[in-house]
Amino acid sequence: MYDKNVKNINSNSNNDSRIMELKEQIIKKKNELGKAPSFSPITNCILEYDGIKYNLHATNKTELLLLTLKLNALIMSAYNVGMTDEDIELMVIISGYSIIYWLADIQCKASIIEYDEEKKKLSKMEAKLDKLLTNEKRTSLEIDDIASMLD
Repeated sequence: MYDKNVKNINSNSNNDSRIMELKEQIIKKKNELGKAPSFSPITNCILEYDGIKYNLHATNKTELLLLTLKLNALIMSAYNVGMTDEDIELMVIISGYSIIYWLADIQCKASIIEYDEEKKKLSKMEAKLDKLLTNEKRTSLEIDDIASMLD
């Protein structure tokens, strides 16, 4: 009976060690994400295209990708008819703004969504790992946290 308890303690300790390693990896990934991108739109964020109005503030990742593809197709067509970058920026106007500005706003909004999704995913993993820690390890971490506040 004693041997089983020792084996259990070692197993729990190994799990706690592995969990702490994984938590460190998550913290590293969160730090690599950096600061959340900010969105300072160039356009009014209401794009009307093919009879559909898109509000960039309420558009999901899939819709943003579809809009990017549609606008890029227009740009490719403009190149095919001999337009220059300057011509495209000045002459391909949608809902009152240059197609270039729409693409910039869409790409920025998409990067914010991707950032938020990644941060949520990492936080969810971290919460799952926290639940898996043994009570002894949780207590130890709380004591360490209190000690660091006293220093």
